[in-house]
Amino acid sequence: MYRGRLQRDLSLWVEKGLLGKDTAETLLKEFDDRPASFSLGSVLMILAAILLAAAVLLVVASNWEAIPRLVRVGVVLAVIWVTHLAAAAALKRGSVGVASGLLVIGALSFGGAISLVGQMYHLSGDEQSVMYLWFGVTVVSAILFRSAVLTAVAGFLAWASFGVYLSAFDMRWLGAAPWVAPFMAVVIIALVRYTGADRARHLAYLLMVGWLAWLYTLHSDLRLALAYAVVGMALLILVSLPPAPLVAIVKSAGAAPAFYAFLIAVIGLFFLHVEIDGGSWLVVLGVATLAAAILAIALQGRDNGAVRYMAYMIFAGEMLYLASVTVGSIIGTSGLFLTSGVLVALVAWVVIRLERRFASVGGEASQ
Repeated sequence: MYRGRLQRDLSLWVEKGLLGKDTAETLLKEFDDRPASFSLGSVLMILAAILLAAAVLLVVASNWEAIPRLVRVGVVLAVIWVTHLAAAAALKRGSVGVASGLLVIGALSFGGAISLVGQMYHLSGDEQSVMYLWFGVTVVSAILFRSAVLTAVAGFLAWASFGVYLSAFDMRWLGAAPWVAPFMAVVIIALVRYTGADRARHLAYLLMVGWLAWLYTLHSDLRLALAYAVVGMALLILVSLPPAPLVAIVKSAGAAPAFYAFLIAVIGLFFLHVEIDGGSWLVVLGVATLAAAILAIALQGRDNGAVRYMAYMIFAGEMLYLASVTVGSIIGTSGLFLTSGVLVALVAWVVIRLERRFASVGGEASQ
């Protein structure tokens, strides 16, 4: 998709005399020579590694009692060591896909080994401790091999650890254990910057968003929802206005910081709507929500498609919601549909005007 758009742009620039034909062909060739961000072979290798790891563990588990204890331990340790040593050899030869698959087998085998050895020797402990150990060892392995795929595995293990905690303690806050989830998110973000696993950063961001949403369910406090909305919008402004204090970090993280900052603000506004369902404060909240959507479009609308489309949906949804609670009871259902249609048309008109304004501002800035 991007290559086709790039080729059309280059052809247009050549026709307008802005770029030489040879230069355009060189630029397109340079793009084609880049390593692809998506490789079907690598994906299939990872899937094969997951299936092989599951098969080995299931075979060992099914014949667990028939295998002597020392042999069991030896098999488990051999699988872990052999896969990691073979991965190191594959990396030395430049076979990144094979190495990634072997590392996945090793990481998954380690988790299964903890559980199987614990059952074999009746070791005391709980699932939460197992998840912490599994996550920690996977992080160490990701650092040693500078592996992007192990960074992603660690991200999923962080989510699994958080899920195990919520299941074990009925989604209640108990001691300091809940703080482990945001700590894991920070570790994943650090790993992303070290290993270059850019897509894995979303696992960390989503974990933080999920943790904040769970935190609200514990208290259902209006002040906490307001804090989410205010802090989320403040972070959006912080990462949007140049020069941002964290400009280098923000630019290297792409569009994600702005999107997730706005997402936190939207979650806060949603919780505020749950708490405030009528009266004059609902109108104030509605106006604030519309203003937040417009501000997000103004700050990130030109360069960040994810923020732009979410802001569009929030703006349109809020307009329809306000119409349903303030006008719908007066003019009836059919009138509500008519009013909603007019409001959607109004939203479309506002959006078109904003997009034209952004286009003109972008054109002036480039001159």
